[in-house]
Amino acid sequence: MRRVATAMRVAYGCEGTSTRQHNEPAGGQDVWHLHVHVFPRFADDALYQRHDDARWVTVDERRPFADKLRSALQLPTTFA
Repeated sequence: MRRVATAMRVAYGCEGTSTRQHNEPAGGQDVWHLHVHVFPRFADDALYQRHDDARWVTVDERRPFADKLRSALQLPTTFA
């Protein structure tokens, strides 16, 4: 988590990061597992007030961000 958060600051030029974890059915989990969400943060981004703006994005929309993060993490391009 720390490595990804640090790489996000490099890749996206964000001012900080936030992390979240959701567990068990009341937390929206159907299958028990541990995962952590790491969000890039910018001043006044209103991240937690923008739920109505959320939408699923296509792989093509995500790819530039994934490429930047992969580069900052120094992962091979074939990493899946």
